[in-house]
Amino acid sequence: MEEDGGAQPLLSTVHVGCGRGLNGEDHDIGPINGVADLAREFLVESKKLWYLAGPAIFTSFCQYGLMTITQIFAGHLGTIQLAAVSVENSIIAGFPLGIMLGLSSALETYCGQAFGANQFKMLGLYMQKSWVILNIMAFAAVPLFVFATQVLKLLGQTASISKEAGKFALWMIPQQFAYAMMLPSTKFLQAQSKVMAIAIIAVLALCLHGFFSWLLIGKLKWGLVAAAVVLDGSWWFTAVAQFLYVMAGTCGESWSGFSWKAFEGLWSFLKISVASAVMMCLEIWYAMALTLFAGYLEDAEISVDALSISINILGWACTMAFGLNVASSVRVSNELGSMHPRKARFSVVVSGVTSLLVGLLFTLILILSRKQYPAIFSNSSEVQQHVEKLTPLLGISMVFTNVQYTLSGVAIGAGWQAPVAYMSSICYFVFGVPSGVVMAYKFKMGVQGIWCGMVIGLCLQTCLLLWMILITNWDKES
Repeated sequence: MEEDGGAQPLLSTVHVGCGRGLNGEDHDIGPINGVADLAREFLVESKKLWYLAGPAIFTSFCQYGLMTITQIFAGHLGTIQLAAVSVENSIIAGFPLGIMLGLSSALETYCGQAFGANQFKMLGLYMQKSWVILNIMAFAAVPLFVFATQVLKLLGQTASISKEAGKFALWMIPQQFAYAMMLPSTKFLQAQSKVMAIAIIAVLALCLHGFFSWLLIGKLKWGLVAAAVVLDGSWWFTAVAQFLYVMAGTCGESWSGFSWKAFEGLWSFLKISVASAVMMCLEIWYAMALTLFAGYLEDAEISVDALSISINILGWACTMAFGLNVASSVRVSNELGSMHPRKARFSVVVSGVTSLLVGLLFTLILILSRKQYPAIFSNSSEVQQHVEKLTPLLGISMVFTNVQYTLSGVAIGAGWQAPVAYMSSICYFVFGVPSGVVMAYKFKMGVQGIWCGMVIGLCLQTCLLLWMILITNWDKES
């Protein structure tokens, strides 16, 4: 590894700093004979999987809760306020966030490689490179927020939604710079398995966010301005807390101070993240496109509210799926890097079965509470009825989303980012979105038709990912 960041990094993501897996094992899994052997090996692999997934799930749960709390309070302000927050979050803020998530993914490779090779001083340098790139992206995104009202009108949103969302977007500009500082430090700490620090900061941010949302929006009735200020403050609290944790000397040799070398080799550092950026952007832009088309329906405010609530619920399920995505990626990449193809393949089986069971459990809970949970997000009886009608489709989406996220983690661990990115674009935007639009408008299915398009895209991508995994020669991959 060269210090200018120009070396070709490994495709595996190392979070535990050990090429032999969590327990330092240097042998592949043996033949599995009978149910007893299968159960024993399944339990062993499950422990390794949840050791990695647990903290990642908890952190994702807390951070996703920030926007959910904001949407809940906005929903009780009125349907137009909820629609404004939802549209700003999914369209205006969602576009640059997807790009920044992808750009920061370069750290998963670079920091993982440096930590695994005991070149600890390189981790801090790579984090600084990512800070530079993401802050440039945050500055470039500012005009999108400034002219959010005009952009949304151009995209066909109603004048009332566009106006309120535009006002909210202006107050949300600081959030982008918080992302630019927080995402690199998160990847930096994850590469060193300092996941508990990230989780503690996340839960503190969630508690503070809930209290100040209740105080400023619920009690003092300061409206959407208060919602934006509290949300900005929560993300900046997370970014600053992680920054101070790093500066406090808790990372040893990994942080040795700021360096001008952070400005060297930025292009080579940027190139490794392009495929992953496409994958992440497509996931976020898919939801953005569906919300956008919901705004074209006759009952635009009701449709956008119902769709945004359903996407929000799906997002909660995705917090679990995200943790399994990270864990499956690490397990597969570690075992492939350790020349353990049978363990890598068995890890795929365990993570896939686990994600399927989790998805089914979430769906069962959702179906049983379908008449109660919509009232949490909105006082409007019309919105609640729309959400209740969407619940069966939402349940199906949860199952496919959990499995798809896990299989995507396997793809990342195996280094298949580029083909999966092409595949995702076809599934989502050639089949998913057009199908949803046709069913919503031509067959008069409304917001349910749009969601059917989402299910079609998810189902197709999940099946193709499963097919890729089934035909893979794991010995050759290793």
